[in-house]
This record gives sequence, C-alpha cells and structure tokens, in this order.
Amino acid sequence: MATADLPESKADSPAKADGSATSAAADGNASNGKRKSRRRKTSHLKLVPETKELREKLRDVCAQVADQLDKSNPLTKDEMETVARKILEEQGMPEGYVGWMMVTLSSEFWREQVAATSPDRRLFLLPHCLKHAEGCPADYDEFGLDCEKCGACSIADFRGIAEQMGYKVLVAEGSPIVLKIIISGYVDAIVGVACLNVLEKAIDKILLAGIPCMAVPLLSSDCRNTSVDEDWVHQMINVQPTKPTQQTNSYVHLMRASKQMFDTPELRRLAMPVRITDAESSDAEQKQHEEIVAAPTKDPIAATESLALDFLAAGGKYSRPFITLAVHDALTGGNGTSADGAEYLAKTADSVKRTALAIETFHKASLVHDDIQDDDANRYGTSTMHRRLGVPTAINVGDYLIGLGYRLVSRESAALGAEVASDILDRLAQAHMRLSEGQGAELLWRDAGDKRLSPLDAMKIYALKTSPAFEAALFCGVRLAGDASSYDEPLKKFARHLGVAFQILNDLQDWQGDHDNKMSAGGDVLGGRPTLLWALALEGLGQAEQTELLELVPDDSRDESFRLNRVRQLYQQADAFEKANRLIDKYQARAESIADEIEPLPLRRLLYFLIDTVLTRPQEDAPNVVSIDPPVSHPSTQPSSVS
Repeated sequence: MATADLPESKADSPAKADGSATSAAADGNASNGKRKSRRRKTSHLKLVPETKELREKLRDVCAQVADQLDKSNPLTKDEMETVARKILEEQGMPEGYVGWMMVTLSSEFWREQVAATSPDRRLFLLPHCLKHAEGCPADYDEFGLDCEKCGACSIADFRGIAEQMGYKVLVAEGSPIVLKIIISGYVDAIVGVACLNVLEKAIDKILLAGIPCMAVPLLSSDCRNTSVDEDWVHQMINVQPTKPTQQTNSYVHLMRASKQMFDTPELRRLAMPVRITDAESSDAEQKQHEEIVAAPTKDPIAATESLALDFLAAGGKYSRPFITLAVHDALTGGNGTSADGAEYLAKTADSVKRTALAIETFHKASLVHDDIQDDDANRYGTSTMHRRLGVPTAINVGDYLIGLGYRLVSRESAALGAEVASDILDRLAQAHMRLSEGQGAELLWRDAGDKRLSPLDAMKIYALKTSPAFEAALFCGVRLAGDASSYDEPLKKFARHLGVAFQILNDLQDWQGDHDNKMSAGGDVLGGRPTLLWALALEGLGQAEQTELLELVPDDSRDESFRLNRVRQLYQQADAFEKANRLIDKYQARAESIADEIEPLPLRRLLYFLIDTVLTRPQEDAPNVVSIDPPVSHPSTQPSSVS
C-alpha cells in the first residue's frame, strides 16, 4: 500500500465568524454544520491572561455570551473554539488565550445547571500540584492525595469548605476514576481546579458527554507550587441558583443505564440464570454466588453460569451496550438524553435491554478467548480467567457467554417480533464470524515464520477484529427502533472507518502501556501480534533495517528493554508513528463525512460523540492531540483516500 498520499497535519486557522461572539455562538450552537477534524499542536493556545483584571473582564464577556446561548445541547469543541476566538478578536486579545477562554466559556455555559445541583451531588476536584512541594505530610492512596488539614497550602482550605457543604472531594489530577464516579451515579456535576493541559482532557472526556461542570484554571502549568485565583475557587464552590435553569441534553443517563445492566441484581434479572436462582433471598443468592466463584467444585453444574455472570459484571466501559441503547433512543424521540432520561430509561423494554446486553456477552467472550490466545496475565485489575482457573475452564466460560448472547435475543422474539429478532441474530452471527476471521488471521501471522506484513493486510485484519462489534451495536439499535434498510450501508461504512481508526489508535497506545490491565509498553511487539506500526516500519525502512527489525523481536537472548527501545527507534526512523496518526486522521474524516449526512440530528450528534470519545488521542505527546476546527464557510480539501 502506498502511503505517499497521506494528508499532512496542518494547523490552519479557522474562518472568522460574522457578527458578534453571541451570533457566532448561536450559529455554531445549532450543531447542523459539517465538520472536519485535524490534529495540531495546542501548546501555543494555552496561555493564561496575565492580570487578574484582564481575566475578570474576559470572564464577564463569556458570562454575557453564555447567557444568550440555547442550552438544549452541549457545546461541542469546535463551537467552543469558534466563540472563544470571536470574543478574543472583538477584545483585541491574542490567539494564545483560546484554551483558557474555552474553559471559561464552558464554565459559564454550565454555571446555572451546576448551581441547581445540590452540593451533596457535586464532585470537587483539586490538583495535587497546589500542595507545597517540600514538606507535605500527605500520602497518596487509590483515590489520589489523602490530604491532611495541616494548613500549609490552599488544598486543605478549599477541601474543608467543600466537605462542610456536602461535596465529595477528590485530590487527583486527570484521574480516570472521575468518569466512573459520574456513571456510577454518585454525583451529577463536577467543579474543579486544574491546569489547561488537564482541562483539555476534561473537554474530551466529560464535557462532550453533557456532564455539568465548572473549572478554574491554574495560573500556570508548572506542577510545583503553582497558584490559582482563590476567590474564583470560593465563588465556584459556593455557586447558588439564581434563576430557573434550561436543562441540557446529556448522555449520562444512557451511560448509567448501560452500566446498571451489569450490576448484580439487574444482571440476574435480565440474564435469567437457570442454575443459581434457588436461594430464598438476594443476600443468600449473593452468598451462594460468591461461594461458587471461590470454590467452583462446590456446585459444578452452577459454576459455569456463575463464572460467566461474574465476568460480565467484572468491569469494562460497556461502550457497546451504550451504543445500542443510544442509537435506539436517538431514533425513538431522544428522551433518554433529556432531564427525565433516568426515569424514561427505567421504563425501556427488557427486549431492548437484553439485546444491548447480548452485544456485551459476545465482547466478553472474545476477551476470555483472546486472553488465552495471547496468554495475557491481567484483565480488569486481576488475573485473567485462564491463569486463575485453567485454560479448559476459561474456554468453556467463553463458549457459555456466546450461547448466552444468542439466548438473550432469541427468548425475546415474541416481544421483538420474529423478523426483528431474526435480523438481529443474523447480524450478531455475522459479527461473530468476522471477528473470528480477523483473530484467525492474526494468529496465523503470529505463528508464521515470515513476519513481513503490508499496511493494507494489517488494516484488513483491523476491519475484521474491531469494526464488526461497532457495526452490530449500531445495527441492533436501529433495528430495535424500526426498519434499518436506509441506515444499513452508511452505518457499515461508519463502523469500518471508526473500527480501523480505533485499532490504529490502540497500536499507538500500546507504546504507552495500559494501566487498567497492568500492561507494559510495547506488549504487541513482544507478544508477536501484527500491527500497522510494524507494517509501516517494514515499508519505510531500508533493507538492512528491515532485516534487523525482523530478527530483533524473536531474539529473546537480548534484554527486553533493549529490544523495545531499538524497535521504537526503528519505528521513529520509518516515521511509523506519524504515518499511523495520519491514517487515523484519514479514517476519522471518512467516518465524519458519513455522519454529516445522517438524519435525524440526534443520531448524527451521537455519531459525532462516538468519534470524539472513541478516538481520543494520547495526550502525552502534544502533536497527537485532536483539535476540531470550527465550521468554515468555504469548501475545504478533504484528505485523499488510502490506496
């Protein structure tokens, strides 16, 4: 596959909006425009206004603009940037303040909804870098800094006020536990203090989901003894409602509904276990379940079912069930994203929930089998099933999960209708078979003597390994809502582009490791798995370096760290990392172009949301950060196709 036609990463300035910042906001806030994503460096856009007077002036302008916005839907990243740039232009301020302005604008957008949330339903986030670097007596635990109220820094002061009001407080920067806390239902809004680098991640992870939040940026990104406008923090903590609030649509209710299906009581109800439901009470049933997991031989007939349900509930993001529920919701009125979304989703038909649950059972089955095939040691923070219980038992549990997935749908044929149930089962079967084909191709390559691989062949494997799950989740949501014929082809292409981009992104993230699963960087290389990075390196290196790369990985006589460092050097020499990033850009642009044409608007917004959240780039490397250019009024050149 030729790669000379890959698009260059550019940092074109967005077109200037006509009229005032308020007009620009109103135009962008409609979310009807087409869009095009581009990577670029953003470090030059993270300057903090130098004086308190200037910061207060710009915050007041943001408040005036936000007060006139339609808040029915969250601001997207490109909408925030469009308005921020227009305000700066009107005020004669430099472009470097864009990031700070986006955070301030979004805080003012959400101010009334945060204020309307009871303090005991708010989470207060504080950065550890506000502590004194020298002599701080606090230690870190799993939730961040276990702050002692010694009075040596402002953390204890802020924390004490917030806790007295009923806030839940977390002293940890950029922690992945934040979104889990929200989805678990413990809090409904977030207020926080952080540097602009961390707040950029928050926009990607939190704001796009429609979670009410406010933030006060630190005055620098220096991680030692930095400072903040303390009166702003006090005002934010004590924010009070001043008028009725317009509720913004949010995906939080759908995320929570997806997660709640895997809480033990609801999972038992939906999965309809037949071997472990004889207990008279839920407490007795839970005890019986725990005994079976701890000692499967106590009840060998019930053991497989119990182990399967336990693994289903063990962890994960549950993104596939979310997609199915969210697509179904988008095509049936969008009530699940409204202020009453939780109540509405509680009444969602069990046939819809069980279909969404089935998607996850296939995914979890593939994880059990993948862990065996790759001999992975950890999954969801604990030992993999085959390491704990042996390969035969793990294979059997994976097989059981597959059967459970089909049963969840087939038993609902009366509620769904025979034709709908048949279409869903057929699509699930297709996805299952294509996934197996992709995994089989990977295994055959791994065991082959010749480790040469073309980029085109690598992406064919990717299209089979990841895209079918996205496609099945999307299709099931559509088919549950009605006729799927007009959506079938575009969503197949959307899933393929999103899946390929996601898998390439996984290649890049493998070089950072996986904290959740305790994986070290470079695991794909050492595990002998075919990746696009490997293929791009072979394509871009000279003959001598190709030979070195092919001989380097299987040579276990050399130190592991030496081999990984040398592979990284060869990848960099071949420009493999940047080429992979540009391919993500290409496939992301293709997915977005399909989403641009999708109706109704709630489904289009959902597809954009999936792109933004599934394809969040690694933040450690500034050039890898995704930034979305504001809509422009003139035609723009689309990236060329991969040959």
